[in-house]
Amino acid sequence: MSRANTAAIIRRRMAGEVGRIEKQAPFRVALAYPSPYRAGMSSLGFLQIYKAIQNEPGMSCERAFLADEDEGGGHRAPEVPVTYEGLRPLSDFPVIAFSVAYELELAGVIRLLQAAGLPVLREERDHRHPFILAGGPLTFSNPLPLAAFADAIIMGEADSLAVDVLRVLREAPSRNDALDSLARIPHVFVPSHHGSNMPGIAQCDDDLLPAWAPIRTPEAELSNMFLIETERGCSRGCTYCVMRRSTNGGMRIVPKERIIELIPEDARRVGLVGAAVSDHPKIAEIVRTLAERGAEVGLSSLRPDRLTDEFVGALKIAGYRTLTTAMDGTSERVRETLERRARPRHLERCAELARKHGMDRLKLYLMVGVPGETDADVDECVAFVTQLSRIIPVALGIAPFCPKRNTPLAGAPFAGINVVNDRLDRLRRGLRGRADVRATSARWAWVEAVLAQGGEPEGRAVLEAIQEGGSFAHYQRAFSKLNLASAPRQRRNLAVVSAGS
Repeated sequence: MSRANTAAIIRRRMAGEVGRIEKQAPFRVALAYPSPYRAGMSSLGFLQIYKAIQNEPGMSCERAFLADEDEGGGHRAPEVPVTYEGLRPLSDFPVIAFSVAYELELAGVIRLLQAAGLPVLREERDHRHPFILAGGPLTFSNPLPLAAFADAIIMGEADSLAVDVLRVLREAPSRNDALDSLARIPHVFVPSHHGSNMPGIAQCDDDLLPAWAPIRTPEAELSNMFLIETERGCSRGCTYCVMRRSTNGGMRIVPKERIIELIPEDARRVGLVGAAVSDHPKIAEIVRTLAERGAEVGLSSLRPDRLTDEFVGALKIAGYRTLTTAMDGTSERVRETLERRARPRHLERCAELARKHGMDRLKLYLMVGVPGETDADVDECVAFVTQLSRIIPVALGIAPFCPKRNTPLAGAPFAGINVVNDRLDRLRRGLRGRADVRATSARWAWVEAVLAQGGEPEGRAVLEAIQEGGSFAHYQRAFSKLNLASAPRQRRNLAVVSAGS
């Protein structure tokens, strides 16, 4: 793609944005998302940091994204990436701040740095190069593979901490002084100073809640949707989940009135975001209020044990045609090992409520390859989903289980690509003609699992894989040289400490 075509695409996208904060300031930061524009502009965390920087006196940011054609594993990087607001190359900025959602986006960080003509590895950069700062949801679990590339990493909630770090970078007389100062800030991980000893996860002040996205755009995955948080954290203890109650101090509820007052009257689509949105005590009232204003409402997480007649009725009024919830495990026994509250009666009630309120189908998310799972568990899933399909059409969205650090299942082995594929085939055969079954790649889930429990060597292996072409086979070869790609790792538990402590 030519530079002129890139500029034309950026101008078209900018013209469609609503709510952008126009600002120029002496200290400019490149705020980069290591996936394409449509994904980055659907990230509430990314847009919350954008808003925080734009609201800081003397400071501004310009957004950058991975080019659309770079989303796949094997594509070559395009011409030098430029920021949206100023069409400037990333190398022009003193700081490039990345928001990284999960392990596979590490490849996007590397590709953006490569395309910008910057040294990718941390130790290869000096005062002539931008300072590379990183944060995002990945830091709640395991950012160690990212440490090979980032000069500093903000651990946990960065709502205010990101600006604190940028102030240090703005005022520091030298790169070394900046690193020394940042290493003394709680919840800031400086790999050159801390090695692999990561600090605890930051928790922002409750007065800063909720996060909400200032920009709406038709070209986001969540097209023209106003995103707002209903709560921060989670009160549940699911053993596989990074956002379980012990990770970030439990659930902090945002009052219904505060949520409603922040949503613009002209927002025709509203996304309610959180780790456990349906656990909000006023969620049905919030949805109904928005629906009565004429808004279509989307929710990021629905728990089957929280879906009542009133709630599902409100969802129908708010535009829901498919009721989506989490089945999580293939059997009741597996769900118990995951400490999930969903019982068969809850899922049956979901199917009945979806039918009662005239919805088209029930969609269930679940995992395969959970430790201890057998073919008998898969067969139980087939029988149960078949039973549900007699009530309402059913679709399954399936992901292979990936053990994450900072969870009780940290260190558990990945089931194996062949095992996962065999389980998926067993489900598809058993449910043929009864349910629509779709699953994410077992191969790339294995890559994610390796990175989720890995460290800097695994991060450097990603760089090697990308340099060779970025296909799964290249990742497989690069990881095989480490001789630990499938090995369980030591459990990592991070303390939760408030950002002000």
